[in-house]
Amino acid sequence: MTGIAAAAAGRFTFPGSPLSVNRMGYGAMQLAGPHVFGPPADPEECRAVLRGAIELGIDHIDTSDFYGPYVTNDLIQETLHPYKAGLTLVTKIGAYRDDKGGWRPDLSAEFLRKSVEDNLTRLKLEQIPIVNLRVFGPQDEVTAPMQEMRRMQDEGLIAHIGLSTADADQIQAARDIAPIVCVQNLYNLAHRADDSLIDALAEEGIAYVPYFPLGGFAPLQADELRAVAEETGQSHQSVALAWLLQRSPNILLIPGTSRRAHLRENVKAAGLKISDAHLRRLNAIGAMA
Repeated sequence: MTGIAAAAAGRFTFPGSPLSVNRMGYGAMQLAGPHVFGPPADPEECRAVLRGAIELGIDHIDTSDFYGPYVTNDLIQETLHPYKAGLTLVTKIGAYRDDKGGWRPDLSAEFLRKSVEDNLTRLKLEQIPIVNLRVFGPQDEVTAPMQEMRRMQDEGLIAHIGLSTADADQIQAARDIAPIVCVQNLYNLAHRADDSLIDALAEEGIAYVPYFPLGGFAPLQADELRAVAEETGQSHQSVALAWLLQRSPNILLIPGTSRRAHLRENVKAAGLKISDAHLRRLNAIGAMA
């Protein structure tokens, strides 16, 4: 498998920007230890995965300081810096980990700024290509955090702004303050609450980046998915990822793994074409979920 593999699904250009990436990317979350906390069991294999991702043509890596915490950003910097031209690093802010591994939201201006500065330092960047503001529910007010995001963008610390775990109202409130280039929400073959949102964002040219594209901590289990995989001679993971790429041209994938064999299997999905008949059967999985 060569470096063109990740390009097989085509490229996406972010709105209002020359920034362009292959639609098949990589999510670094699984480079951290169990439950995304602490160091990995095999740091050398994790470094090999990062190098392998670049070799396979991946030019979009999703990370965060709260993965570990700090573990994934440190691994990325230690392994890939100085970065290959065209590599887009995307991070997210809005939370931290307590000493027991708990996830603690913090959308204060002071914390958001410190988070951006920490990401810049650990990744050895002068500007972060995209920073996602992570919200934790529809109750979260995004206006004040977005105003701070806009200030940091105006200062040149952030090139572009995205949102994570946001609904349509929060996205619109954020767009009233600054352009949004991507939205990162939970979505996969079986969890499709964002169907209408994906279509609306596609009309605006805004990227949709599903996290847990393979089900996350509860891997996708569907008899019809397994049946289609067997009929096509592919793994069910490859079929599920290929379905996402065919779902909408604004979908960018960031499947994560800490093993090279799994990485190659994920990237293989970029070149997989699912027939219309199989698509109809896979589409029905979401209706049954």
